[in-house]
Amino acid sequence: MPAEIVVLGGGVGGTLTANLLAKALPRSEARVRLVDATGRHVYQPGWLYQALDQADSRWLSKDLRRLLRDDIELVVDTARGIDAEHKRLFLERAGQVEYDYLVVATGARLDRAAIPGLAEATHDFYSGHGAQRLREALRTFDGGTIAVGVAGMPYKCPPAPVEFALLLDEYLRKRGVRDRTRIRFLSPLNRAFTIESASKLVEPVFARQGIELHTFVNIEKVDAPDRKLFSLEGEEFEFDLAVLVPPHTGAQVVLDAGIGDRGGWLPTDPETLRVKGYPDLFAIGDATDLPISKSGSTAHFEAPVIVEQIAARVEGRDPDPVKSRYKGKVTCFLEVGGRKATMLVFDYEHPPDPPKPSVVWHAAKWAFNRAYWFTVPKGRI
Repeated sequence: MPAEIVVLGGGVGGTLTANLLAKALPRSEARVRLVDATGRHVYQPGWLYQALDQADSRWLSKDLRRLLRDDIELVVDTARGIDAEHKRLFLERAGQVEYDYLVVATGARLDRAAIPGLAEATHDFYSGHGAQRLREALRTFDGGTIAVGVAGMPYKCPPAPVEFALLLDEYLRKRGVRDRTRIRFLSPLNRAFTIESASKLVEPVFARQGIELHTFVNIEKVDAPDRKLFSLEGEEFEFDLAVLVPPHTGAQVVLDAGIGDRGGWLPTDPETLRVKGYPDLFAIGDATDLPISKSGSTAHFEAPVIVEQIAARVEGRDPDPVKSRYKGKVTCFLEVGGRKATMLVFDYEHPPDPPKPSVVWHAAKWAFNRAYWFTVPKGRI
């Protein structure tokens, strides 16, 4: 009988993995099903541009069916439980689903309630609703203090808050209100963001553009009526508009199943991407506990590894020693404003050495944004 393979989650990692599995294994050998609660695929990096009035939300979401191969069964349903011991998935409407292999691509969940006052008093661009709400706030902003920062670690797409601050500076200049606006960037680290070499590149740009960098700021609570941020370190920051990345956790179904850590992240082998203790359970993208960026690019490079691991098992052969090992590769663009960007390329053993920002990298990022729907989810690059 064909192997039963279930992919849980229709983000970039889940969609790409399902497509590559169906391509690698004929129907006589495997049945591939993708389970997703909404049946839609969202291009999350676009939310940054939506918040700054540079993108229309209509091109940021597509029907998953349009992105999947015809031989993949799409199940639009909500996962309520995972029994990893007996290899069963429990869905809200369809009930129990048995599998031979399960790929968990459930991503990260925003936990705005983790910090008192955060949801009531701050904005973010880490969801479609959040980006739309922030766009409306920025359209009417007429000057004052804007606090931009990170309210919890880890979080998706580490460069994004830095990119937002730099593009915000540009946005306000175009609107003619930058001269009466103070931008303060609050980082919980000793630098602008997680990648040291990129921080060294960005921080002089901050200084040149008049963006104040405050390090070791871990947000403890937000006073909504008085519009103040309070840190664990005892500092206080007033704001007229606050844009903070909310704390992230793993998916609720992972927490409920007891297969994740305290944050809901799946303990994942860094090379095979198997969930530790479960040889037929794999994790990809933001759902893992790996010490690497939570980003679509990470999932893009992880997907072929999982496919080779599963395909080898189904076909009764040894996995390819190269294709079946993930080395932590990540690539991502970093916007610095002024229609310039750079590229970050790194892995477990090699930190990035970003090239000088240029219009070429900016053009490459915009080209990638436009080509995304025709390439990445379908496994064409």
